[in-house]
Amino acid sequence: MSVTIYHNPRCSKSRKTLEIIEASGIEPTIVPYLQEPPTAAEILGLAAGLGLPVAGLLRRGEAAFKEATDLPSLDDDAALAAWLSANPIVIERPIVVNTGSGKAVIGRPPENVEELLG
Repeated sequence: MSVTIYHNPRCSKSRKTLEIIEASGIEPTIVPYLQEPPTAAEILGLAAGLGLPVAGLLRRGEAAFKEATDLPSLDDDAALAAWLSANPIVIERPIVVNTGSGKAVIGRPPENVEELLG
């Protein structure tokens, strides 16, 4: 199984999710998404893999979200994906993707990743 984790090493949930993946014997591809933000197209793919609208990827408690003056309509997936690509701190974390199936989960709680790992 090939797994990718969109990871923030400063986040305890992200660290714990990575720990669960590695304990299962999988060496995931780690994307430090704050330094290497996903493209708008990748964000649309992540949302599809999660079965969520792009607005479901928002960390609504983040100051960058609360203070945003350029936030597009939450119903406009394409515009919101582009905005998230430019503002990755607002992307929910961690997101783990089974790259074979495209299915994804958000590691909140970290144990959510277990359903993806089988």
